[in-house]
Amino acid sequence: MSADGVATPDVAAAVFGERLPLAVRYVEHLATSGIERGLIGPRERDRLWDRHVLNCAVLAEVVPPDAKVVDVGSGAGLPGIPLALARPDLRIVLVEPLARRVDWLDEVITDLGLDIPVERGRAEEPSVLRRWEGADVVTARAVGPLARLAGLCLPLLRTGGAMLVLKGASAPEEIARDVDAVRVLGGGDARIHQCGAGVVDPLTTVVEIPRIGAPRRNRRKQRR
Repeated sequence: MSADGVATPDVAAAVFGERLPLAVRYVEHLATSGIERGLIGPRERDRLWDRHVLNCAVLAEVVPPDAKVVDVGSGAGLPGIPLALARPDLRIVLVEPLARRVDWLDEVITDLGLDIPVERGRAEEPSVLRRWEGADVVTARAVGPLARLAGLCLPLLRTGGAMLVLKGASAPEEIARDVDAVRVLGGGDARIHQCGAGVVDPLTTVVEIPRIGAPRRNRRKQRR
């Protein structure tokens, strides 16, 4: 049981290893100041481990070693902070536009002693693109529909890199609906991963879309 009264599940040790105390401390932040300052809803307090922290940490199963990762719309640090705790080999930056969230993230990261920069801005802003483009992986959770996510994530990737976004049970329908938009933006065929067997139930659904090229130019502009 952590100091905030939120029980730590036994399976968390297998996910975070020697960094489990840091994960427990992160949950304490979420359960206290995270709720007080509006980053997490109060009804989520008893579900912080399974629905949020572990749900995000199992993304580590599909992230390649030593990857440069950009977490878009990080909010309360999800999935970026759990991923960093589970995979210390990764180089992660959190991108978040709201100042109050950035302030909270900076406080938490400092307390945990993590080397994770926080960029205040939106993924589509030129300054953010200049600083963080060329990533191996771009992650996102609860940011928007797949077509919009592709527009935010794909430009930050190197060719051959992949966006890995957490989605729900409707992921196959969303992929089918947005396939044309994703291709126009330079994305390849989508693949669904089910992560977290033996850790979370239901499993974490991750949609992987590689960047295979640059966005297509508007046909009307091409004819000019």
